[in-house]
Amino acid sequence: MVRYYTIMAGFHTKTFLKHDDYMTPKYAWENIKQFIPKDKTIWEAFYGNGASGRYLTEMGFNTIHEDIDFFEENRGDIIISNPPFSKSKEVMNRLHELDKPFILIMPQPKINTSYFRTWKDKGLQIIIPRKRIQFVKTVNGEVPKDYKSDCNFECYYYCYKMNLPKDIIWLE
Repeated sequence: MVRYYTIMAGFHTKTFLKHDDYMTPKYAWENIKQFIPKDKTIWEAFYGNGASGRYLTEMGFNTIHEDIDFFEENRGDIIISNPPFSKSKEVMNRLHELDKPFILIMPQPKINTSYFRTWKDKGLQIIIPRKRIQFVKTVNGEVPKDYKSDCNFECYYYCYKMNLPKDIIWLE
């Protein structure tokens, strides 16, 4: 008997964890700009290659985006970021400490983790993109020459204290 198996790579595979530097494309922020308050200072807390903060600034937001340690600093009025997925638990614990509004791009399955469940009574809201966000992988600060963006998992925008009109928003 011949058996066929489908092997699906994802954020749990060793190859994904080996390189946790996946940059956010500009359109990912453009998708949600109507939900980001213009009168608040944004802290894009995870520097990456610096482009994400630049995109938010280009869209007219007052943005703090410096290569500093999120776990040691506290900047801005709200946090808008794509944190390293391998540090999700630590990031969520730090956000408990800071208790400030945020919008984070994180994989959809994170909502099922025990550390995420601690947010269930805190008014967490979700924005669901129309299609998968195609992150830009970097290795040692460079996009590999043979790299083809092919994200194979869903990410949501997890929101806290953003006063969205609904708890779940489906983007069109």
